[in-house]
Amino acid sequence: MIELKHVDKIYGKGDGAVHALKDVCVTIRDGKFTAILGKSGSGKSTLMNMIGGLDSPTAGEVWSDGKLLGALNKNQLAAYRNRTTGFVFQSFYLEPTFTVLDNVAMPLIIAGMKRKEREARAVELLEKLGLADKIHKRASELSGGQKQRVSIARALVHGPSVVLADEPTGNLDSQSGREVMELLKRVADEGKAVVLVTHNIADAKYAEDVIFLRDGVAEMRGPIAESENLYGE
Repeated sequence: MIELKHVDKIYGKGDGAVHALKDVCVTIRDGKFTAILGKSGSGKSTLMNMIGGLDSPTAGEVWSDGKLLGALNKNQLAAYRNRTTGFVFQSFYLEPTFTVLDNVAMPLIIAGMKRKEREARAVELLEKLGLADKIHKRASELSGGQKQRVSIARALVHGPSVVLADEPTGNLDSQSGREVMELLKRVADEGKAVVLVTHNIADAKYAEDVIFLRDGVAEMRGPIAESENLYGE
């Protein structure tokens, strides 16, 4: 479980200061699908960075499984991220000339795992995600939806407890987007804490918990009803 307690984040000083987060108190529950929903500039990415240990608050505290992240030094924070967090991005960030297998196994190379073990783990995961026939394809040969599924596999391969997905359907057609959202929902159902950052209400409706952000202020709530529109438009 990750808890943010009265978190503020201010960028800059004086008249140019930007108050990105304002007294945010939210909880990311283990094994649940949480959406961070809001328009551009609402503070979504800043909040994601706090949850992932990529940024520190100006005020307040971020706790992860009883550990205060602000008390960790730079090396401890890096180790925490490598051990507990997987990232999925809108732009995939796959190496285009590498095979699918090599892209997925890459975090395990960084972790120092031996080749035979890391390839076996990557193959097992790719087969589980329905990508067995793409293992030896180069990333440049894949469709957008396939690339995003590979990036999800890469985020999962080292066994993180938290998966952070930043606008993962932003570069996909509607059908591929639905497939990616269903896959992320399945990942949450299997016990991971999945955190989706999105401006898309349709994507956020997959979540059990929703953090709605407006101008840095967070409202923690339950699932969005099918007909509901939090933007009031």
